[in-house]
Amino acid sequence: MRIEPRDASGRRLARIEVDEHARPARVQVPGVTHDVYLRWDGALDDAASLRRCVLCGCSDVYVRKNFPQVTPFVIVLAFSGAAVALLGYSTNPVLYALLAVLLAVDVLSLILSERQVVCYGCGAIYTRLRIARYLRPWDRTIAERIAKSPPELPTALTVHVEVPGTTPPPTSEPSAPTPPLDASPSQNEKVP
Repeated sequence: MRIEPRDASGRRLARIEVDEHARPARVQVPGVTHDVYLRWDGALDDAASLRRCVLCGCSDVYVRKNFPQVTPFVIVLAFSGAAVALLGYSTNPVLYALLAVLLAVDVLSLILSERQVVCYGCGAIYTRLRIARYLRPWDRTIAERIAKSPPELPTALTVHVEVPGTTPPPTSEPSAPTPPLDASPSQNEKVP
């Protein structure tokens, strides 16, 4: 199985390849200084399908389809070509052939889309695994319930990781106080 964990701020970290049959106790995430300990107790059902997150232990997960990034462009091109053909602006056979090719690419992208299991709590994405039929798509009521009491993330994922090319998050350290803008010199200070 492939796991894409997220840090405390919600950014994706490096992907981890894990053998769910071997059930390793800990894994090393590239870019994270400490090992991440996996929680396998009750994570897999009898058919070796994932039913809870192995990173945070959250029992609420959902299934989604991951469409290729080209899908929205294909859909827009198909609708614009169909609109041109239906309005009668072009009766060129090349347009009809182009629409047939776009339809084939769109159907192929739907067929090849990958199903993923996503954790409501930590946002980890699981791919390349057996997905149980009883897992449901995203539900807003479950997401709101989890947002009110988020699960505990592993300590290694709560530490901020500096990723090249990104700006660091704001720190909560107090800064030096800034003087007021309209501060006039007091009577004891000399004005140059």
